[in-house]
Amino acid sequence: MKTPDLPLPALAGARPRQAAAHGPQHGSKLAAVLAIIISSYLMLVVDISIVLTGLPKIQAELAFSAAGLSWVQNAYTLAFGGLLLLGARAGDLFGRRRMFIAGLAVFTGASLVIGVAQTPGWMLFARAVQGTGAAILAPSTLALLSTHFAEGPGRTRAFAYYSAAAGVGASLGLVLGGLMADLFSWRLGFFINLPIGLALVWGARRHLAETPRRAGGLDVPGALTSTLGMTAVVFGIVRAAEVGWSDAIAAASVATGVVLLVGFVMHESRAAHPILPLHLFASRERSGAYGARLLFLGGMVGFWFFSTQYLQGVLGYTPLRAGLAFLPVTLPNLAAALLVPRLARACGSTRVLAAGLAVSAVGMAWLAQVTAHSAYVTAVALPMVLIGLGQGAALGPLTVAAVAGVGHDDAGAASGLVNVAHQIGGALGLSALVAVSAATTTATSVAAEHLAHRIANTFGASTVLLVLALAVVALTLFKRRSP
Repeated sequence: MKTPDLPLPALAGARPRQAAAHGPQHGSKLAAVLAIIISSYLMLVVDISIVLTGLPKIQAELAFSAAGLSWVQNAYTLAFGGLLLLGARAGDLFGRRRMFIAGLAVFTGASLVIGVAQTPGWMLFARAVQGTGAAILAPSTLALLSTHFAEGPGRTRAFAYYSAAAGVGASLGLVLGGLMADLFSWRLGFFINLPIGLALVWGARRHLAETPRRAGGLDVPGALTSTLGMTAVVFGIVRAAEVGWSDAIAAASVATGVVLLVGFVMHESRAAHPILPLHLFASRERSGAYGARLLFLGGMVGFWFFSTQYLQGVLGYTPLRAGLAFLPVTLPNLAAALLVPRLARACGSTRVLAAGLAVSAVGMAWLAQVTAHSAYVTAVALPMVLIGLGQGAALGPLTVAAVAGVGHDDAGAASGLVNVAHQIGGALGLSALVAVSAATTTATSVAAEHLAHRIANTFGASTVLLVLALAVVALTLFKRRSP
């Protein structure tokens, strides 16, 4: 996958804090570092979305239930988000380059196992292992960017490319997933990770500098309680979507998850080597950035998950055509992400972030008006343009705000927390939106009209989450004026 062309002169002066130990960092060296990191992160993001356009075929081939199908995403994102902080801490202890390579190896191997899956259990187990590899890899990507690029325009530009990969990767995964599911098999989307992963391992060994190791230990109890807590909450919500909130198992699962998460916070407050240093939340701005990201991803996941079902289940598109139908998101997303550094200098990063969230909310509210008889161009494609512009403008400033002012010792934990908010926001958001979809009732007996009404309601709920993210930004990130 080709990364955006890198303006080398702008990055040539941005040297990592460890540059003296590894020789001068020339523009070509920084370009290689950025290409490797962005390509690896792009592979993670693509794999989150590449299954979406193939979901109908996965469901038919492996016999998933309608609500159970959401676990194809959630098994990955829960393992990813739940173990991210442990992966970030491991990078601090053992070296981020070492963990970057280890994460690539686990992720690539699990992709191969997914490609040959024959049962739902096999598929979900391998997706969880793949998410574990992503949890090891992802914190190192952002931390290695922070250590190779010093604060200033160089790092801002690098983060802009990184955020562009997050937005464009989701759209690219949908197109590739549709292409492969339609012309070949959904399995091919996982098989192609093998040559890409091996090439990235080789490039990482050749070009990435190792970071200093820190003394300390791994907080395994913290990682387990946080992961099990989030999994229990999501399981309870998804089960309630299938059988109703009166179900004792669903209620007990949610309650158990909440207790585990409270226990996690209490454990972290007194752990000798916490995976989540609670002092990261001492900054109102950083806390707001984490909360806004959680809500933003919770809202955006509905767009990706339910739009493909609308296109295929209501409009009757093939997987390939459905994947191509997401192209109106891609170019605006990329253009907005690449313009963020210039816009941030001219208007301020927080204003760009707020504008991005507002545009996304307008686009989602527009999309929520779809019916079984809507025209693609006016009811789907045009809202997609706004959603793409908003996402491209929002993710970069959210990332910068979440790691601003963080000391070098906390770089791994802070970058891990960014990705935790990203993945857990998606998992919680998807489970909540599945519940909204399941709770929707209509008087019509026409399957396409009923499905369209359910999906429109999920887009309405996504709009609410985006508006809440904008409110959090307004309350926490804008500087308060002195009287």
